[in-house]
Amino acid sequence: MRQSSPGRLSHGRRRQWDTTGILLDETITRAPLALDTIFGNGRPVEVEIGPGKGAFLLARAAARPELNFLGLEYAKSYCSYAADRCRRAGLQNVRLLRCEALHFFSTCLPDACLWRVHIYFPDPWPKRRHHSRRLFQPTFVRQLRRTLRPGGQLLVVSDHLAYFQQIAALLGAAGNFAIVDFPVMGDKDGELVGTNFERKYIAQGKLFYRLARLRYR
Repeated sequence: MRQSSPGRLSHGRRRQWDTTGILLDETITRAPLALDTIFGNGRPVEVEIGPGKGAFLLARAAARPELNFLGLEYAKSYCSYAADRCRRAGLQNVRLLRCEALHFFSTCLPDACLWRVHIYFPDPWPKRRHHSRRLFQPTFVRQLRRTLRPGGQLLVVSDHLAYFQQIAALLGAAGNFAIVDFPVMGDKDGELVGTNFERKYIAQGKLFYRLARLRYR
């Protein structure tokens, strides 16, 4: 989910990006959305917040063609790059949108519309004075609870213990979330989910913290 240096994607590669049919117009975030209109069908929808270059999104969408996947990415260059990758892979069940996550959940999504929400390696904003910028705040947790349908799941992975503990505490205080086992998401041995950041951090020997929660009512 972290996008520390989107400018590293070269201008030459940017000119080759074709996001046709995958990248959604940002203006749609001004009003409530009908997800079945975006995808052209009523299949269950999973959202990944911060897909970055799209490694997890591509693998997950290819493995589960019976589901729809929406990636919310705030970094414009990564959003376009990931959309181009999905187009080249021929994935019809993926859409990308450049949007701030809290705004999208609060303004655009109806109640009980999501099957899963994936949030992997959210930026911890480690300095105390920056903690208010963290994605996980009580307001966002309320939106997660509202937009997940009963039986829907939230999956989170982090490499930052203090932030992970904060996330777990917020979810515990929110109610309506049951602790469940974290499902297998990675397609390679030793991976939890297979994001670019996870693969980078595995090489660095970092520890990961994971949780799965199910909305039960």
